[in-house]
Amino acid sequence: MSPIASYRHLLRLAGPFYVVIAFIGRLPLAMSQMGALLLVSGTTGSYAAGGLAAGALAVANAVCSPVAAVLSDRVGQRPVVLVQSLLGGLGLLTLVLLANRDSSGAVLAATAGATGAFLPQIGPLARVRWRPITRHSGSRQPRLVEAAFSYEGAADEATFVLGPALLGLLLLVADPGAGLVVASALLVVFGCAFALHPTAELARAPRRTDQQRVRVLSATLVLLMVAQGLIGAFFGSVQTGTSVLATSVGQAGIAGLVHAVLGVGSVAAGLAIAGLPERFTFPRRMLAAAAGLFVLSLPLLLVDSLPALVLVVLVLGFVVAPYMISNFTMGERSAPAAKVGTAMTLLAAATGLGYAVGSAVAGRLADDHGHTAAFAVTVSAAAAALLLSVASQRLLRRPQPAGAVDAPVQPSAEVTGATAGTIHA
Repeated sequence: MSPIASYRHLLRLAGPFYVVIAFIGRLPLAMSQMGALLLVSGTTGSYAAGGLAAGALAVANAVCSPVAAVLSDRVGQRPVVLVQSLLGGLGLLTLVLLANRDSSGAVLAATAGATGAFLPQIGPLARVRWRPITRHSGSRQPRLVEAAFSYEGAADEATFVLGPALLGLLLLVADPGAGLVVASALLVVFGCAFALHPTAELARAPRRTDQQRVRVLSATLVLLMVAQGLIGAFFGSVQTGTSVLATSVGQAGIAGLVHAVLGVGSVAAGLAIAGLPERFTFPRRMLAAAAGLFVLSLPLLLVDSLPALVLVVLVLGFVVAPYMISNFTMGERSAPAAKVGTAMTLLAAATGLGYAVGSAVAGRLADDHGHTAAFAVTVSAAAAALLLSVASQRLLRRPQPAGAVDAPVQPSAEVTGATAGTIHA
């Protein structure tokens, strides 16, 4: 089945409405961190306060989202995402209100942290739904799930390009607070729609049996979390280096657009990866992509202008999505059936923590040595990803335990009947 045919079949199975809400539902998380940075920096006059608020939001989300995922695996996604969407939206509005009332940096950082704790990770939860959505596809299911993960990787990249771009547009026509107000509205509307969609019931974990009481943190998943932490550090250092270079040449305002170029290539590669042959296994794809990350990141150490940087990051983007998609797919396949949501969210959380570490280290080095030092962190993260990929090939190629993710998901009778006519709503 060709990639285009696979994507068309997935669209027929899930319905266009589901694809739209699952995509737009990710934008608030993509907008929140930079939105908090711009808002708090603007109202307090302190970049340190803005950075503290943005960091508190990101770290709280990375720490608390796995807890929400555990609850989703136990009680279902619907109640958990509903609560997260409503409280997260309220938190974003509260942050705007307090910032406009000249609250202290400490109060704003605490509010941002509390808000981040409730922002839902729509991307990982959407990945969980594709296996039950495609469960009646027979022999085509493995390729359809692979195509779904390719799409999800591209969708994640697209939202983290569109989110900052939307913030920039709102900043031009309004003020920094407008970005978080829009993010709040999108979260309440589309987050709740994602929670209430019939596919939420299809993704409900099966009842636990003695055979399913397996720890989610296998050696494979821990290794993949480290891999995702490294790609997070890669992202964070690239964004920091780009911002430093753009500022040094007097064009700080276009740093976000330059960084978005990285996502353009990544989205294209993410959609195309579904066409790779099955014999090109995911461990090998991870290794090939990691090698690409290292080799293609080396020119970053030589760039000294924005046009050169745009060209380098455009090419570099084509190996980012294949690396991440391979990691998430192997993570899904290695997880116990009842804990796939937890596994996916742990991988996303590791990416967020890596991003925070990478941006912090790159920022400190850039203060003393400029953008090249920040990009040295990027190259180091890529080199570490390559070494990890080489060292982990034997482990990743081991057959997964029987029933890890292929155990049948048995939704309740009323859900089976209801979704037969409404899944395409």
